[in-house]
Amino acid sequence: MSETLTLNVNGFDYTYSVGDLPGQIPENEFLLDTIRYRIGLTGTKKSCDEGACGCCAVMIDGKAVASCMTLSSECEGKQIITIEGLADPVTGELDPIQEAFLEEHAFQCGFCTPGIIMAVKSILNENPNPTEEEVKEGLSGNFCRCISHYQVLEAVKHVTGRNA
Repeated sequence: MSETLTLNVNGFDYTYSVGDLPGQIPENEFLLDTIRYRIGLTGTKKSCDEGACGCCAVMIDGKAVASCMTLSSECEGKQIITIEGLADPVTGELDPIQEAFLEEHAFQCGFCTPGIIMAVKSILNENPNPTEEEVKEGLSGNFCRCISHYQVLEAVKHVTGRNA
């Protein structure tokens, strides 16, 4: 009899057998790999694999974390939200943060955008009205190679109702 692991991702439970046999989740598998390659949610990006760039950010119990550094086996009983889980499940409407990013053109190539949006969501969960410095500090773990940081700050101002 093998041990099982149940992950709650975007409100859905996914149960896996844990072990080293084909089809099982090894105890050392990272959440990023489980999300992308087992569950099939590819909005969470694989980039540095060292927790330094923020592209793989997901929310666990309301806080942004680097899924490339988080073991799947540590996530049982926790609520995991990916970029795909921010939209309203009934209407399909995007989260206000996603809408603000679109309206403010707060992305260029878009590769880092899901991680940045998850970080912004985490920041706003903790403080719905952060200062610009608090936003910059909260996003310090996210790296955008296209240099769209100014538009990201404008999107956060947009969603929080602050004047640009």
